[in-house]
Amino acid sequence: MISRDTLLKQLRDAVGRDHVLTDAQRTRRFRKGHRTGEGNVLAVVRPGTLLEQWRVLEAAVAADRIVIMQAANTGLTGGSTPDGNDYDREIVLINTLRITGVQLINDGEQVVCLPGATLDRLEQALAPLGREPHSVIGSSCIGASVLGGVCNNSGGSLVRRGPAYTELALYAQVKEDGSLELVNHLGIDLGNSPEEILTRLQRGDYGPRQVSDEAAGKASDQRYGEHVRDVDADTPARFNADPSRLFEASGSAGKLCLFAVRLDTFPKEPSTVFYIGTNAAGDLTEVRRHLLNRLPSLPIAGEYIHRTAFDIGEKYGKDTFLLIDRFGTARVPAAFAMKSRVDGFFERFGLRGVSDRIIQLVMNLLPSHLPPRMRDYRERFEHHLMIRVANDSLDETRRFLAEHFGTASTGAFFECDADEGRKAFLHRFAIAGAAIRYREAHPASVEDILALDIALRRNDRDWVETLPAQMEAQIIHKLYYGHFFCHVFHQDYIVKKGVDPIAMEHAMWKLLDERRAEYPAEHNVGHLYVAKPALADFYRELDPTNTFNPGIGQTSKKRHWEPCCGNH
Repeated sequence: MISRDTLLKQLRDAVGRDHVLTDAQRTRRFRKGHRTGEGNVLAVVRPGTLLEQWRVLEAAVAADRIVIMQAANTGLTGGSTPDGNDYDREIVLINTLRITGVQLINDGEQVVCLPGATLDRLEQALAPLGREPHSVIGSSCIGASVLGGVCNNSGGSLVRRGPAYTELALYAQVKEDGSLELVNHLGIDLGNSPEEILTRLQRGDYGPRQVSDEAAGKASDQRYGEHVRDVDADTPARFNADPSRLFEASGSAGKLCLFAVRLDTFPKEPSTVFYIGTNAAGDLTEVRRHLLNRLPSLPIAGEYIHRTAFDIGEKYGKDTFLLIDRFGTARVPAAFAMKSRVDGFFERFGLRGVSDRIIQLVMNLLPSHLPPRMRDYRERFEHHLMIRVANDSLDETRRFLAEHFGTASTGAFFECDADEGRKAFLHRFAIAGAAIRYREAHPASVEDILALDIALRRNDRDWVETLPAQMEAQIIHKLYYGHFFCHVFHQDYIVKKGVDPIAMEHAMWKLLDERRAEYPAEHNVGHLYVAKPALADFYRELDPTNTFNPGIGQTSKKRHWEPCCGNH
């Protein structure tokens, strides 16, 4: 085996000494997950070009080291960091954020995204064309990468588009015999050798004649619109282990080394937001079923918030809301990086969560940032639903809501102005990180957070969860929120001190199995969930030597999958 020193020299020769990090303090923000997961690495390597990424990969594979690919490290299930220190080989973590690039093709109807392209930057590139990417809310606000979304079949809030999906990608794969192969399935003629292909792609050295559309493959999930309309189907609309949406890069969860993906873009439509509040969950069921089936076009988005999630998000997600509201999404990744450095400094002295507690003390001094009508609905109603519809569906939506809530004493709605609509959806996003802040602000009473994302059956009318009394007694707060029209829910449980969150999670899984729910729905298995057989088989097919991201989905961390995965 190639020695550690020899490999480190090769890595430094490939990308420069400054971009090979080995010090524990400097590697912390790369090897520690956004919400969960952490482990040691031999090095964090930050290539600046596609060819440098290939050279780093060549060296690591030849040296028989594990490779973990990472972009923004914004995942919620620990899927792009090490998980513990029980691997049988050292880990080279390749962070690709320096390799930025969004290339518009086919008059902007499609894009080619390089490994460091973020959803935020893609949004900005498409805005002048009046188009938008697959996802425009949530992870785009914290700098998540486009390729990460494809690897995880990430869902998002946009009802019409379904999971991030493409059959067009450029990737490297380690074959059964240990050899490294570059596979060009972009549908773009870039030459033959890895050096030529990667250099030409980096430069954008190709034109329309090199871009093939015939039989090249799909660049989005074009079936999802009709799929989600089928509200009487006895299966979920989308979930990570759905075999019909696993294809090479799509759903690969780091079991390949991606260099680029080709994706469809979508026209941006004028739209209007309605805000609904009710004390009867059945009201929202009827709204969902009617609007999915009866509107001229599918709703653009439909986001649910329970009152408790509203409250926790308002208080503990306030800094995220204000940061994005005042400065835009582009500043958020830098703020997260700064926070990580501060936390890393204090953790050297055994002090955890210092920045969170300081930020929260400041936030507690500020008044509410939410519009008055939203605050009024919080006082009146338990369940909240925000609906964004294209303006061609505006009159029909307004008429239906007026008829439904005109006779229902359990709920009401209002039509948002532009500021209210923007802030309503921003509040929904801020809730996603609020549980983490609550945990760090209350270390004496909180053991941890149990975070689930689940997909209910499309015909399931009983979507409000009821937990056994014994389990309820172990929880401080339950945060329910999610993508209501897709029937995908995020469920964060703030667990009391002394309670075993792993045992509780396994008990939760049994309850979800009884409800015939699928999980995870859109954050992928990471190191928290067990990969179901079809998903584990897909991973083995992509990576027969188990070089990339071993242990994902609680599979084997050993060379060649020994002992064989699926033994959990």
